[in-house]
Amino acid sequence: MRRPRVLGLLACLALAPVLPAVAAGPPHIALILRSDGSPFWKSVEQGAQQAAHDLGVTVGFSAPADEPAADTQAALLDQALSAAPAAVCIDALDSTKIAPLLVKARSARVPVIGLGQGVDSPLVLTTVAPDNAAAAALAANKLGSLLSGVGTVGLVLPDASSRTSVARRDGFRKLLERRYPGIRLLDPSYSGGDPKAAADQVKQLMQATPALSGIFIADEDAAPGVISALQDSRAGGRVVVVGFDSGAAQVEAVRSGLLAGAVTRDPVRLGYRAVAAAVDAVNGRHLPPFIDTGFHWYDRSNVNDPSIAAILHP
Repeated sequence: MRRPRVLGLLACLALAPVLPAVAAGPPHIALILRSDGSPFWKSVEQGAQQAAHDLGVTVGFSAPADEPAADTQAALLDQALSAAPAAVCIDALDSTKIAPLLVKARSARVPVIGLGQGVDSPLVLTTVAPDNAAAAALAANKLGSLLSGVGTVGLVLPDASSRTSVARRDGFRKLLERRYPGIRLLDPSYSGGDPKAAADQVKQLMQATPALSGIFIADEDAAPGVISALQDSRAGGRVVVVGFDSGAAQVEAVRSGLLAGAVTRDPVRLGYRAVAAAVDAVNGRHLPPFIDTGFHWYDRSNVNDPSIAAILHP
Protein backbone atom coordinates (compact mmCIF):
# COMPACT_ATOMS: atom_id res chain seq x y z
CA MET A 1 0.00 0.00 0.00
CA ARG A 2 1.29 3.44 -0.85
CA ARG A 3 1.93 5.80 2.00
CA PRO A 4 -0.75 8.43 2.62
CA ARG A 5 -0.26 11.73 0.89
CA VAL A 6 -0.03 14.93 2.86
CA LEU A 7 0.34 17.78 0.42
CA GLY A 8 0.18 21.43 1.34
CA LEU A 9 -0.75 23.76 -1.43
CA LEU A 10 -0.48 27.50 -0.94
CA ALA A 11 -2.77 29.83 -2.83
CA CYS A 12 -1.49 33.28 -3.71
CA LEU A 13 -3.05 36.17 -1.88
CA ALA A 14 -4.46 38.01 -4.86
CA LEU A 15 -7.25 39.93 -3.14
CA ALA A 16 -7.57 41.68 0.20
CA PRO A 17 -7.94 39.03 2.92
CA VAL A 18 -11.46 38.14 3.88
CA LEU A 19 -10.40 37.02 7.34
CA PRO A 20 -8.92 39.14 10.09
CA ALA A 21 -5.20 38.53 10.58
CA VAL A 22 -5.08 36.72 13.90
CA ALA A 23 -1.73 35.07 13.20
CA ALA A 24 1.27 35.52 10.92
CA GLY A 25 0.31 34.82 7.33
CA PRO A 26 -3.09 34.10 5.82
CA PRO A 27 -5.50 31.69 7.55
CA HIS A 28 -5.01 28.04 6.66
CA ILE A 29 -7.83 25.62 5.79
CA ALA A 30 -7.09 21.88 6.08
CA LEU A 31 -9.00 19.55 3.76
CA ILE A 32 -9.10 15.85 4.68
CA LEU A 33 -10.34 13.90 1.66
CA ARG A 34 -11.37 10.29 1.09
CA SER A 35 -8.69 9.30 -1.39
CA ASP A 36 -5.73 10.83 -3.16
CA GLY A 37 -5.90 8.85 -6.38
CA SER A 38 -9.12 9.52 -8.27
CA PRO A 39 -9.68 12.28 -10.86
CA PHE A 40 -12.74 13.33 -8.89
CA TRP A 41 -10.71 14.32 -5.83
CA LYS A 42 -8.09 16.01 -7.98
CA SER A 43 -10.89 18.20 -9.32
CA VAL A 44 -12.11 18.90 -5.78
CA GLU A 45 -8.60 20.09 -4.96
CA GLN A 46 -8.64 22.33 -8.02
CA GLY A 47 -11.83 24.04 -6.84
CA ALA A 48 -10.46 24.44 -3.32
CA GLN A 49 -7.28 26.03 -4.63
CA GLN A 50 -9.31 28.51 -6.68
CA ALA A 51 -11.36 29.45 -3.62
CA ALA A 52 -8.19 29.92 -1.59
CA HIS A 53 -6.83 32.22 -4.29
CA ASP A 54 -10.06 34.21 -4.44
CA LEU A 55 -10.60 34.47 -0.68
CA GLY A 56 -7.07 35.08 0.54
CA VAL A 57 -6.39 31.88 2.48
CA THR A 58 -4.12 28.87 2.10
CA VAL A 59 -5.27 25.27 1.75
CA GLY A 60 -3.62 21.93 2.42
CA PHE A 61 -4.79 18.46 1.46
CA SER A 62 -4.46 15.11 3.22
CA ALA A 63 -5.92 11.78 2.14
CA PRO A 64 -5.36 8.06 2.62
CA ALA A 65 -3.74 6.31 -0.32
CA ASP A 66 -6.64 3.82 -0.30
CA GLU A 67 -10.19 4.92 0.43
CA PRO A 68 -11.11 2.19 2.99
CA ALA A 69 -8.32 3.36 5.35
CA ALA A 70 -10.50 5.06 7.98
CA ASP A 71 -7.82 4.75 10.67
CA THR A 72 -5.32 6.48 8.43
CA GLN A 73 -7.76 9.28 7.73
CA ALA A 74 -8.35 9.77 11.45
CA ALA A 75 -4.60 10.03 12.01
CA LEU A 76 -4.37 12.60 9.23
CA LEU A 77 -7.13 14.65 10.84
CA ASP A 78 -5.32 14.51 14.18
CA GLN A 79 -2.14 15.67 12.48
CA ALA A 80 -3.97 18.52 10.76
CA LEU A 81 -5.52 19.68 14.05
CA SER A 82 -2.11 19.66 15.71
CA ALA A 83 -1.04 22.32 13.21
CA ALA A 84 -3.84 24.65 14.48
CA PRO A 85 -5.66 25.35 11.21
CA ALA A 86 -8.29 28.08 10.97
CA ALA A 87 -10.84 25.45 9.89
CA VAL A 88 -11.11 21.87 8.65
CA CYS A 89 -13.14 20.40 5.78
CA ILE A 90 -13.54 16.61 5.78
CA ASP A 91 -15.31 13.83 3.91
CA ALA A 92 -15.28 11.14 6.59
CA LEU A 93 -14.69 7.50 5.76
CA ASP A 94 -15.97 6.51 9.21
CA SER A 95 -17.62 9.12 11.42
CA THR A 96 -17.13 7.05 14.57
CA LYS A 97 -13.36 6.93 14.03
CA ILE A 98 -13.06 10.71 14.04
CA ALA A 99 -15.66 11.48 16.74
CA PRO A 100 -13.07 12.19 19.48
CA LEU A 101 -11.17 14.44 17.09
CA LEU A 102 -14.29 16.47 16.40
CA VAL A 103 -14.52 17.11 20.13
CA LYS A 104 -10.85 18.13 20.04
CA ALA A 105 -11.60 20.54 17.19
CA ARG A 106 -14.55 22.03 19.05
CA SER A 107 -12.41 22.53 22.17
CA ALA A 108 -9.78 24.28 20.05
CA ARG A 109 -12.48 26.41 18.38
CA VAL A 110 -11.63 25.01 14.97
CA PRO A 111 -14.81 24.90 12.85
CA VAL A 112 -15.38 21.66 10.93
CA ILE A 113 -17.13 21.56 7.56
CA GLY A 114 -18.39 18.30 6.04
CA LEU A 115 -18.08 17.77 2.31
CA GLY A 116 -19.16 15.01 -0.03
CA GLN A 117 -20.49 12.24 2.20
CA GLY A 118 -19.87 14.54 5.13
CA VAL A 119 -19.76 13.51 8.78
CA ASP A 120 -22.50 12.06 10.98
CA SER A 121 -22.04 14.45 13.88
CA PRO A 122 -23.79 17.50 15.33
CA LEU A 123 -20.35 19.09 15.76
CA VAL A 124 -20.10 19.70 12.02
CA LEU A 125 -21.35 23.17 11.11
CA THR A 126 -22.60 22.32 7.61
CA THR A 127 -22.30 19.74 4.85
CA VAL A 128 -21.27 20.85 1.37
CA ALA A 129 -22.48 18.29 -1.16
CA PRO A 130 -24.86 17.59 -4.02
CA ASP A 131 -28.31 16.23 -3.23
CA ASN A 132 -27.49 12.58 -3.93
CA ALA A 133 -31.10 11.43 -3.65
CA ALA A 134 -32.26 14.01 -6.19
CA ALA A 135 -29.36 13.16 -8.50
CA ALA A 136 -30.21 9.45 -8.38
CA ALA A 137 -33.87 10.29 -8.99
CA LEU A 138 -32.85 12.10 -12.16
CA ALA A 139 -30.94 8.99 -13.28
CA ALA A 140 -34.02 6.87 -12.53
CA ASN A 141 -36.26 9.16 -14.55
CA LYS A 142 -33.88 9.06 -17.53
CA LEU A 143 -33.59 5.27 -17.39
CA GLY A 144 -37.32 4.78 -16.89
CA SER A 145 -38.07 6.93 -19.91
CA LEU A 146 -35.50 5.10 -22.05
CA LEU A 147 -37.12 1.79 -21.08
CA SER A 148 -40.62 3.18 -21.83
CA GLY A 149 -41.62 2.38 -18.26
CA VAL A 150 -41.22 -1.40 -18.53
CA GLY A 151 -38.37 -3.75 -17.65
CA THR A 152 -36.08 -5.21 -15.00
CA VAL A 153 -33.30 -3.01 -13.60
CA GLY A 154 -30.16 -3.74 -11.60
CA LEU A 155 -28.41 -1.32 -9.24
CA VAL A 156 -24.68 -1.20 -8.43
CA LEU A 157 -23.73 0.65 -5.23
CA PRO A 158 -20.40 1.07 -3.43
CA ASP A 159 -21.75 -0.15 -0.07
CA ALA A 160 -24.91 -0.70 1.94
CA SER A 161 -24.52 1.85 4.74
CA SER A 162 -22.77 5.09 3.77
CA ARG A 163 -24.94 8.18 3.59
CA THR A 164 -24.19 8.65 -0.10
CA SER A 165 -25.05 5.06 -1.03
CA VAL A 166 -28.27 5.09 0.97
CA ALA A 167 -29.34 8.41 -0.54
CA ARG A 168 -28.65 7.22 -4.10
CA ARG A 169 -30.38 3.89 -3.52
CA ASP A 170 -33.47 5.48 -2.00
CA GLY A 171 -33.68 8.34 -4.48
CA PHE A 172 -33.47 5.94 -7.42
CA ARG A 173 -35.92 3.42 -5.97
CA LYS A 174 -38.55 5.93 -4.88
CA LEU A 175 -38.64 7.64 -8.27
CA LEU A 176 -39.08 4.33 -10.09
CA GLU A 177 -41.82 3.21 -7.71
CA ARG A 178 -43.69 6.48 -8.08
CA ARG A 179 -43.33 7.15 -11.79
CA TYR A 180 -42.55 3.77 -13.40
CA PRO A 181 -44.49 1.01 -11.61
CA GLY A 182 -43.93 -1.28 -14.59
CA ILE A 183 -40.21 -1.47 -13.83
CA ARG A 184 -38.95 -4.13 -11.44
CA LEU A 185 -35.91 -3.07 -9.41
CA LEU A 186 -33.64 -5.92 -8.32
CA ASP A 187 -31.78 -6.01 -5.01
CA PRO A 188 -28.61 -3.88 -5.14
CA SER A 189 -25.15 -5.25 -5.77
CA TYR A 190 -22.37 -3.80 -3.59
CA SER A 191 -19.01 -3.47 -5.30
CA GLY A 192 -16.98 -1.86 -2.55
CA GLY A 193 -15.66 0.48 -5.23
CA ASP A 194 -13.79 -2.46 -6.81
CA PRO A 195 -14.12 -2.59 -10.63
CA LYS A 196 -13.33 -6.30 -10.79
CA ALA A 197 -15.96 -7.11 -8.17
CA ALA A 198 -18.46 -4.96 -10.06
CA ALA A 199 -17.65 -6.74 -13.33
CA ASP A 200 -18.15 -10.16 -11.75
CA GLN A 201 -21.41 -9.08 -10.11
CA VAL A 202 -22.85 -7.68 -13.33
CA LYS A 203 -21.88 -10.77 -15.32
CA GLN A 204 -23.60 -12.94 -12.72
CA LEU A 205 -26.61 -10.63 -12.75
CA MET A 206 -26.97 -10.86 -16.53
CA GLN A 207 -26.66 -14.66 -16.43
CA ALA A 208 -29.20 -14.99 -13.61
CA THR A 209 -31.62 -12.46 -15.11
CA PRO A 210 -32.02 -12.96 -18.87
CA ALA A 211 -34.74 -10.31 -18.89
CA LEU A 212 -32.40 -7.66 -17.45
CA SER A 213 -33.06 -4.47 -19.38
CA GLY A 214 -31.31 -1.72 -17.40
CA ILE A 215 -28.56 -0.98 -14.88
CA PHE A 216 -27.79 2.07 -12.77
CA ILE A 217 -24.09 2.32 -11.85
CA ALA A 218 -24.24 4.51 -8.74
CA ASP A 219 -20.49 4.39 -8.12
CA GLU A 220 -17.82 5.93 -10.36
CA ASP A 221 -15.10 3.58 -9.12
CA ALA A 222 -17.15 0.53 -10.16
CA ALA A 223 -18.00 1.91 -13.59
CA PRO A 224 -14.96 0.54 -15.50
CA GLY A 225 -15.80 -2.96 -14.29
CA VAL A 226 -19.44 -2.70 -15.32
CA ILE A 227 -18.43 -1.33 -18.70
CA SER A 228 -15.99 -4.21 -19.16
CA ALA A 229 -18.71 -6.72 -18.29
CA LEU A 230 -21.06 -5.16 -20.84
CA GLN A 231 -18.40 -5.34 -23.52
CA ASP A 232 -17.47 -8.94 -22.71
CA SER A 233 -21.13 -9.97 -22.73
CA ARG A 234 -21.95 -7.92 -25.82
CA ALA A 235 -24.94 -6.57 -23.92
CA GLY A 236 -24.48 -2.91 -24.81
CA GLY A 237 -27.45 -2.84 -27.17
CA ARG A 238 -29.70 -5.01 -25.03
CA VAL A 239 -29.14 -3.50 -21.57
CA VAL A 240 -29.63 0.25 -21.10
CA VAL A 241 -27.09 1.59 -18.61
CA VAL A 242 -26.87 4.95 -16.85
CA GLY A 243 -24.06 6.00 -14.56
CA PHE A 244 -23.01 8.40 -11.84
CA ASP A 245 -20.08 10.86 -12.02
CA SER A 246 -17.60 11.41 -14.78
CA GLY A 247 -14.58 9.11 -14.77
CA ALA A 248 -12.80 8.70 -18.08
CA ALA A 249 -14.27 5.24 -18.67
CA GLN A 250 -17.83 6.50 -18.22
CA VAL A 251 -17.34 9.56 -20.42
CA GLU A 252 -15.93 7.45 -23.24
CA ALA A 253 -18.72 4.89 -22.81
CA VAL A 254 -21.29 7.68 -23.12
CA ARG A 255 -19.59 8.97 -26.25
CA SER A 256 -19.63 5.50 -27.79
CA GLY A 257 -23.25 4.86 -26.83
CA LEU A 258 -22.43 1.95 -24.52
CA LEU A 259 -23.85 4.04 -21.66
CA ALA A 260 -27.01 6.03 -22.29
CA GLY A 261 -25.79 8.83 -20.03
CA ALA A 262 -24.83 9.71 -16.48
CA VAL A 263 -25.50 12.13 -13.66
CA THR A 264 -22.38 13.88 -12.46
CA ARG A 265 -21.48 15.97 -9.49
CA ASP A 266 -19.48 19.16 -9.96
CA PRO A 267 -16.24 18.40 -8.08
CA VAL A 268 -14.65 21.78 -8.73
CA ARG A 269 -17.69 23.53 -7.29
CA LEU A 270 -17.67 21.11 -4.34
CA GLY A 271 -14.09 22.05 -3.45
CA TYR A 272 -14.73 25.75 -3.96
CA ARG A 273 -17.87 25.88 -1.83
CA ALA A 274 -16.26 23.85 0.96
CA VAL A 275 -13.44 26.36 1.34
CA ALA A 276 -15.88 29.27 1.05
CA ALA A 277 -17.99 27.75 3.84
CA ALA A 278 -14.89 27.33 5.99
CA VAL A 279 -14.00 31.00 5.47
CA ASP A 280 -17.55 32.00 6.46
CA ALA A 281 -17.32 29.84 9.58
CA VAL A 282 -14.04 31.39 10.67
CA ASN A 283 -15.58 34.82 10.18
CA GLY A 284 -18.53 33.84 12.38
CA ARG A 285 -21.09 33.94 9.59
CA HIS A 286 -24.21 31.78 9.83
CA LEU A 287 -24.15 28.60 7.74
CA PRO A 288 -27.18 26.55 6.68
CA PRO A 289 -27.12 22.85 7.60
CA PHE A 290 -26.68 21.86 3.95
CA ILE A 291 -25.05 23.63 0.99
CA ASP A 292 -26.14 22.08 -2.31
CA THR A 293 -23.43 22.02 -4.99
CA GLY A 294 -25.71 20.68 -7.72
CA PHE A 295 -25.47 17.97 -10.37
CA HIS A 296 -25.81 17.60 -14.13
CA TRP A 297 -27.00 15.04 -16.67
CA TYR A 298 -24.86 14.33 -19.72
CA ASP A 299 -25.31 12.00 -22.70
CA ARG A 300 -24.19 11.87 -26.33
CA SER A 301 -26.21 14.98 -27.12
CA ASN A 302 -24.34 17.30 -24.74
CA VAL A 303 -21.14 15.53 -23.63
CA ASN A 304 -19.05 17.96 -25.72
CA ASP A 305 -20.93 21.11 -24.72
CA PRO A 306 -18.52 23.60 -23.11
CA SER A 307 -20.54 23.83 -19.89
CA ILE A 308 -20.54 20.05 -19.44
CA ALA A 309 -17.00 19.49 -20.70
CA ALA A 310 -15.74 21.95 -18.07
CA ILE A 311 -17.13 19.64 -15.36
CA LEU A 312 -16.08 16.36 -16.98
CA HIS A 313 -12.55 17.57 -17.79
CA PRO A 314 -11.77 20.48 -15.43
